[in-house]
Amino acid sequence: MKGTRKFALAVAAGAVTAGALVAAPALAAGPGGPGDPWPQGQGQYMGQGNPGGYCMLFDRGAPKGTLTAAQKSALASAAEQEKLAVDLYAAFADQYDLRVFDRVVAAEMQHLRAVRTVLARYGVTDPTQGQAAGAFGSASVQASYHRLLAQGKSSAQAALKAGREAERARIDALRTALSGLTAPDVKQLYANLLRAEQMHLTAFERWIG
Repeated sequence: MKGTRKFALAVAAGAVTAGALVAAPALAAGPGGPGDPWPQGQGQYMGQGNPGGYCMLFDRGAPKGTLTAAQKSALASAAEQEKLAVDLYAAFADQYDLRVFDRVVAAEMQHLRAVRTVLARYGVTDPTQGQAAGAFGSASVQASYHRLLAQGKSSAQAALKAGREAERARIDALRTALSGLTAPDVKQLYANLLRAEQMHLTAFERWIG
């Protein structure tokens, strides 16, 4: 839907505040297929926290830890990966009448908000702030976005496969980022993101199948 795309692009560019995101509408039905709930009946927000918020991806009460320079870099990269998902799925939602993209992009907006919150907590510069839709500071992320977008422009099935590939890449990146991590709040964030991305992967696979 064009409304979803417009809001998603504003979020990804940093034009929508965190407070506005709390008011973003939750989508109760799942993307697994026509009429399907989210896996295990968990709901888009995994049954936790404010259903219009960001599913307790980051609990402000979680203890802050210490991050190495490499771990801070990984956190900044996580923001770019979430923005890639927002921008990519919003573009596909605008092109194809597949509700999976509208619903997953809504969840990815919440993921991006959560990562931005943790970036601010650790004083790490947000590489996505002020970036236009489809624009990234990282050359590798930029290349991935263009490749996946081009792949998905050929057909709805190709777009679903591009979404599946994007989810697999983020799952791998999150697993790598969790290795050796000790900061409780960032560990919680990554673990919850990982669960959510696995749900999205399942959704794309079901639509493909």
